[in-house]
Amino acid sequence: MLKNGHKVALEYTVFLDNGTQVDTNVGEDPLTFVLGSHQVFPALEQALLGLKVGETKQIVLLADDAYGPVVKDAFREVDLEHIPESLRKEGAILGIQDPSGGVYPVRIHQISGDRAVLDFNHPLAGQNLRFDVKVVSIRDA
Repeated sequence: MLKNGHKVALEYTVFLDNGTQVDTNVGEDPLTFVLGSHQVFPALEQALLGLKVGETKQIVLLADDAYGPVVKDAFREVDLEHIPESLRKEGAILGIQDPSGGVYPVRIHQISGDRAVLDFNHPLAGQNLRFDVKVVSIRDA
């Protein structure tokens, strides 16, 4: 039975409220982490407690328990000239490098004249998520 401190391997598929699939690892390597170490959403960890190898479960996380709400202050207006020409369309995702060298996705929210409004929120901010999970293995960490 799964408890905090166990190393768990999961298969998962993630859906939005409208049924759109946004991620899966089915057919690939399972997601492996130590339960209780906050490597995944804490609410997801809580929902996994007590599961056994081979068990499946549907887990719904409200937006606040996943990527959080849409933050109005995370929108910034920039000159369109700073955006590559091939990506100058609403909904396009830019890869912005953060100070630690990682790449952060930024969505073009709106284009008006020679200005663009960029949305720095996580692409799934404000979204409730449904996780369909299957426990593949459980080991002591």
